Amino acid sequence: MFDAVFPPMATPFADGEVDPAAIRSNITAWLRTGIGGVVALGSNGEAPLLDESESDRVVEAAREAIPPGRLLIAGTGRESTRATIAASVRAARRGADAVLVRTPSYYKTRMTVDAFVRHYAAVADQSPVPVLLYNYPAVTGVSLAPEVIGRLSEHPNIAGIKETGSDTAQVADYVAAARPSFAVVAGSAPTFYPALCVGACGGILAVACVVPEICVALLEHFRAGRHREARTLQQRLTPLARLVTSTHGVPGLKAAMDLAGYVGGEPRLPLGRPPADAISHIRRELTTLQSMAVVDR
Repeated sequence: MFDAVFPPMATPFADGEVDPAAIRSNITAWLRTGIGGVVALGSNGEAPLLDESESDRVVEAAREAIPPGRLLIAGTGRESTRATIAASVRAARRGADAVLVRTPSYYKTRMTVDAFVRHYAAVADQSPVPVLLYNYPAVTGVSLAPEVIGRLSEHPNIAGIKETGSDTAQVADYVAAARPSFAVVAGSAPTFYPALCVGACGGILAVACVVPEICVALLEHFRAGRHREARTLQQRLTPLARLVTSTHGVPGLKAAMDLAGYVGGEPRLPLGRPPADAISHIRRELTTLQSMAVVDR
């Protein structure tokens, strides 16, 4: 189900409001590159900055553009279990095929193994669609231990986890702890190839919003056993991937999307547009990466 590349789409705005036409346009273009579907309302979608009605509109617009056979995954994580269940039910009713549920983190010291198991099991019990766990310690300050993954992987409605981190050993630990059919999905493009080598099945990668075809090609090379080619693409992809994540974040991602011909647009306050020198750096890396891809063809 998750053994593909998925762009965690940015949310475009027009005059400060969610822009459904731009969402549909981006998705239509991405689908031509061989992606497995799209993630809406993730961290790169500025989900924490949207209200519930806006979140619903994003899912509805995405669903309109995604045909059968491609997945729409919607981020529905909230701090309370009750609110997460409600968001998951709403997303499913609006066409989401699966939900991506980040770890609650406000009460960090109380987020024990048992607390996480209780939370996710309750969400999965009531979600109409499969649940994908979402571990992003750089943002949340908490992390799911392999023991949690082992226990939750036994739940029939918990299908996998997105691990957004650069610790390949943790990806390997998750794979080892989970049942065989449990999907471990890489969430960090700079370590996409190493994650695949230790058992990840696919990737939810911010840079796939900018150069999806290169991310898809890397996965295809890996699956075909063309490891030299996969490593080469990883090396070429990493500089841009870092610029649109750890270096410049969502504003950098949106700027890169604009440069690549997609609709990124302005981020929502309190986020601001990157400075001119950052955009110039992104443009140089994107041009270099695209020119290398042309030479390879």
